[in-house]
Amino acid sequence: MPVFEIHARSSETKARAGVLATAHGPVKTPVFMPVGTLGTVKAVSPEELLACGAQMILGNTYHLYLRPGCEIIEAFGGLHGFMNWHRPILTDSGGFQIYSLAKMAKITENGYAFQSHIDGSSHLITPEDAVDIQLRLNSDILMCLDQCISHPATEKQAEAAHHLTVSWAQRCREKWDRADTAGNLLFGIVQGGMYPHLRRLSAEALAEIDFPGYAVGGLSVGEPREMMHETAQYTLPLLPDEKPRYVMGVGRPGDLVEMVGFGADMFDCVMPTRNARNGQLFTAEGTVNINNARFRADTESIEPECTCYTCCSYSRAYLHHLYRNRELLAYRLNTIHNLHYYTRLMAQMREAIQENRFSAFRREFYRRRGVDTP
Repeated sequence: MPVFEIHARSSETKARAGVLATAHGPVKTPVFMPVGTLGTVKAVSPEELLACGAQMILGNTYHLYLRPGCEIIEAFGGLHGFMNWHRPILTDSGGFQIYSLAKMAKITENGYAFQSHIDGSSHLITPEDAVDIQLRLNSDILMCLDQCISHPATEKQAEAAHHLTVSWAQRCREKWDRADTAGNLLFGIVQGGMYPHLRRLSAEALAEIDFPGYAVGGLSVGEPREMMHETAQYTLPLLPDEKPRYVMGVGRPGDLVEMVGFGADMFDCVMPTRNARNGQLFTAEGTVNINNARFRADTESIEPECTCYTCCSYSRAYLHHLYRNRELLAYRLNTIHNLHYYTRLMAQMREAIQENRFSAFRREFYRRRGVDTP
């Protein structure tokens, strides 16, 4: 069976629905991956993730390497056994976290030298190390080490990041080949800032290396939303059509709808979980701030059409009460709803693509929010 099979395409957009084969089971695409950076999706259990409809989750190499460490996770046969999640896991290589969190990080041709944000200890992660750590975690999908840059960046900075990312991708591929493992897939990451010609060069160079899948990195790093959409719309068609395409770190509901229309298959973002802990809940009509006083005596559920545990069991008034008092249950119930909303949105898009009505779905998505279709 091939790694990725496309089962349906939209006749009016570039949206497609398919199945990604992994060592821990098939994943229907387009798919949203909840973020479990430290081996846990914050506030919910693996059983609750399954009930929300999650198919695959994301972990992070940098954080898990530092704590609890590969030796402990290896003792459980990998991250699946350690956290009791027996569905697919994708791990981010950690490059962005080193760049944004580590103390005194220094990037060279050889890799990232940095001091841990936890205890200040010194470390070096090379492209080969990034692959090795992810293999020890036994991730279903490994990501190449890359250099992510913020916006704005000069063309010179973006070009340097592109060249280094491609060089590291070749080294990651060689390390992965030497490991001789068929159960762990390796994805390359396109960089190049917001410069179309650099994005094209990056995509072409990575396609020559030939990965099982590809990611578009360096988005949602401070650029205007319109620029992010333009860059994704330009970049995604440059990637091999028969391979899965992953847009990293992008996650507003409207962004997901637009990116699926551009041909993206996979997404991750902390937004549904982080916003849940800040009292913001997603619905088909838009967002709800449960801290708002108008919900104090509201007997309705967050979203009457939602079938998640939270909406089937609790009122807006109760959720308002929990959140106002910072009860821990508030974070769990809010997170359950938001994750269910995201997985339902992806399932609705899959169904719309399969029935060749994605454009109509997109129009209805915006109509329900009272927003003109972009």
